[in-house]
Amino acid sequence: MNTYERGRVVPDNRPYFFLSYAHTPSSGPGSGDPNHWVHTLFKDLCKDILELTAIDDTPVGFIDREMRSGAGWPEQLSLNLAHCRVFVPLYSPRYFSSPYCGREWFAFTDRMRQARDTGGGDIPAIVPVLWTRVDLNRLPESVRNIQVEQTAFGERYLSHGIYGLIKLKRLRDEYDETVLMLAQRIVQIAEETPLPSSDPRPFESMPSAFRPPGDGPRRIHVSVAAPTRHTVPAHRGSDPYGDNALKWNPYHNESRRPLPVLAEELIRSLDYQITVSDFDDSDPVTADLTTGGADAEPDTGSGTSGHPALLLVDCWSVLDEERRRRLKAFDSAAQPWVAAVVPWNRADTPCQGDEGQQVKAELERTLPSILDRGRRTDFRIAVNGVPTLKAFTDVLPSVVAHLTRQYLKKAEAHPPEGPHFEQPRLKGPTYPPYSAGPDPRGEA
Repeated sequence: MNTYERGRVVPDNRPYFFLSYAHTPSSGPGSGDPNHWVHTLFKDLCKDILELTAIDDTPVGFIDREMRSGAGWPEQLSLNLAHCRVFVPLYSPRYFSSPYCGREWFAFTDRMRQARDTGGGDIPAIVPVLWTRVDLNRLPESVRNIQVEQTAFGERYLSHGIYGLIKLKRLRDEYDETVLMLAQRIVQIAEETPLPSSDPRPFESMPSAFRPPGDGPRRIHVSVAAPTRHTVPAHRGSDPYGDNALKWNPYHNESRRPLPVLAEELIRSLDYQITVSDFDDSDPVTADLTTGGADAEPDTGSGTSGHPALLLVDCWSVLDEERRRRLKAFDSAAQPWVAAVVPWNRADTPCQGDEGQQVKAELERTLPSILDRGRRTDFRIAVNGVPTLKAFTDVLPSVVAHLTRQYLKKAEAHPPEGPHFEQPRLKGPTYPPYSAGPDPRGEA
């Protein structure tokens, strides 16, 4: 697809696709290239796309072949993830345990989120491919919303994946047909619904979209404290607000979507199970917030059940006396794995005036413990006031990771009681009564 600049056609020279795969380690000296078949698939896709398009000098696709040992590979990865038109992940058990693949997935889905925020809608720019057979019912939380084609490519593809089709000579025709159909799908998406480019993000500091191998499901609860357009003071302006707190959009000059929706999507992209609630609809001194989550296990009195929790709070929410009282109760009971993020749009004029400073000071008096804990982290911007949408999306993964570490470090484990078994006594040989005699080692 071309764009237009000052009346002339400007060709889209971005790579058609980014092939994301888990590097297979070598099995030993002389074993050859362990990723040979992945590179074969990449070359075959490029050949088919060249036949299906009229491109000449544009790079057809991108693959990080042998890049991880070379200088500048993080920059090249970041650049191509920010500009490629379609993301093609090769699903395999190794793929979802790779932190590199998790970062690539996060970087690309973050581009898709940015497009939704600016009104671009849902662009289906991810084309997953089964490299080997995987259990689709056990995919990470962060990828379950991406549809995997299960009918067009046939039963052998589902059973063996691309790797099986390419390895077995008798299935070569099915491999060629599958690759051609994939190439057609990539070209269709790239040209009919192009995903806008974004600014490259530092690859090595990017979070992974997949939880570490061996970790169980990760859960977090987000509660939103904000007034509605009907309860906010008239002089404040109602543009950031909706009919309830879940419609709150403090960065309305940058995004068309409510902040809770964006936060839920971003946290889920980090492989978390997430629940979201309106603070006004919850009890701040129960497990719902102080121990983490509306569906948390019943608290035993120690305040250690549940899971991490996050409060998204608008400074103007403290102007309501009842809400302010409940926020104070929340602050006094909140555990170390509960935190707050305070959006503070620098483009929002009331935020910069005298009243803005007054409500900010009132928030300090309302949530002293949580705000103080936040300032003792490396991401104190979260509680000092997040000025832009980009700053919010940059800091949120760090806050969530910190809460998870705090929960795993400080929460007490309460395993369920199981049945009690008497330890059987083992019978051994019978010896005569012991009597002191000469030491066999010759020692007194």
